[in-house]
Amino acid sequence: MITEMMHIDNGFDDLSNTDRKKQRQHVLKEKVDAYFEWVKLKYSQVTHNSVIGKALAYSINQEKYLRVFLTDGKITMDNNYAEQAIRPFTIARKNFVLSESSKGANASAMIFSLVETAKANGLNTYEYFELLLTELPKHKKDKNLAYLDNLLPWSKNVQKKCPSRYKKS
Repeated sequence: MITEMMHIDNGFDDLSNTDRKKQRQHVLKEKVDAYFEWVKLKYSQVTHNSVIGKALAYSINQEKYLRVFLTDGKITMDNNYAEQAIRPFTIARKNFVLSESSKGANASAMIFSLVETAKANGLNTYEYFELLLTELPKHKKDKNLAYLDNLLPWSKNVQKKCPSRYKKS
């Protein structure tokens, strides 16, 4: 059922947020309702402490949140984008235990965060780091940190200087 709903929802990718919401309400709401009816029925038929019982209970307990995508066309049905964004970090954190200090592990985590934020904002990460490493030393003695606003990945200045050639238009 979920695979079918995901497939249908993927067909709405080219729609505006308003039209996507309307299509979801028109086409998917009934299927989502049927899914939760099925889950509740199956839950009553299984041992609640079993693996399947726990999975069904999770779905039931999260129903309110799992339905949110029906109410807003901007919200994706899944969290695949977020999962893909954190994958490099989750793989690398196994290596953080090899860091000689907690400061080294924290520094690695910050670098990963900067890289993923740059990617999420459509930046060329190499050019963005080059910009940061060139600009930040110029402000070592600045007490006012307002200059940082112009170095944030979503600032117009950075968007202009470091666009990714893979950025979607």
